[in-house]
Amino acid sequence: MRELVRPPRLAPGARVAVVAPSGPVPEERIQAGLDVLRGWDLDPVVAPHVQDRHGTFDYLAGTDADRAADLQAAWCDPSVDAVLCARGGYGAQRMVDLLDWEAMRAAGPKVLVGFSDITVLHEAFATRLGLATLHGPMAAAADFIKNARAQEHLRATLFAPETVRVIASDGTPLVPGRARGVTLGGCLALLAAELGTPHARSCARGGLLCLEDVGEETYRVDRYLTQLLRAGWLDGVAGVLLGSWEGCDPYERLRPLLADRLGGLGVPVVEGFGFGHCEGALTVPFGIPAELDADAGTLTLDRPALC
Repeated sequence: MRELVRPPRLAPGARVAVVAPSGPVPEERIQAGLDVLRGWDLDPVVAPHVQDRHGTFDYLAGTDADRAADLQAAWCDPSVDAVLCARGGYGAQRMVDLLDWEAMRAAGPKVLVGFSDITVLHEAFATRLGLATLHGPMAAAADFIKNARAQEHLRATLFAPETVRVIASDGTPLVPGRARGVTLGGCLALLAAELGTPHARSCARGGLLCLEDVGEETYRVDRYLTQLLRAGWLDGVAGVLLGSWEGCDPYERLRPLLADRLGGLGVPVVEGFGFGHCEGALTVPFGIPAELDADAGTLTLDRPALC
């Protein structure tokens, strides 16, 4: 696992594009998110197809080609400093292979923010562009619009990343200890689904792996983790951070499964780290070397998430 290129931080007046690579976005949510961004003295622009809905599959924000075109156009626009995903849902897997990676690489590094289904893009940006990304609140999500902690942690990461080099959580050790590695991860279901695809890493060796999910029964979480284990994808992982499990089975049922599947790795594992689908989610940069202290519930970045 290698350190990835850090994009530049944002400054007041920066232009940020809001795109919808996955699910459709209600207009009122978009407008509320834009108000937050304008309050940060940013200049937000909305991609043309953000409010589209696929004619057959209403869980998609328009066609695969249009969603890919929106993301690529925003990324390749020299006036855009950051690309913020509006929401997750499902659909990034359907459009990611339509992106022109050579053109996006030529556009240079910039900030990408999102989580959930955007895990697909975090992985692709790492493997195809060698670029660090931000696993954080999305521009039309309730947490981004209404939660002060989520807003402020993302804002600090974007504008003053040196102030959040220590990411402190209420996490507790599932397996105690300290570990060093490069951050990666995202939604467990998507990481499992990405195995064998053109943009998937061969393994998480040397990584500090962040895992979370939403709305899953325990046996399905078991399936995803077992798939990663059987595929050898978890071989050599340095440590594991467990985020939120909103809408999953009660945690007292899920916790023994996490201990069963991850405890045998012989590495520190922290639970309840506070990223993902939870209220007040922390922003976690991917592609940055860091130290995990599972006992203290902290992740200390070697350098700021953005340069």
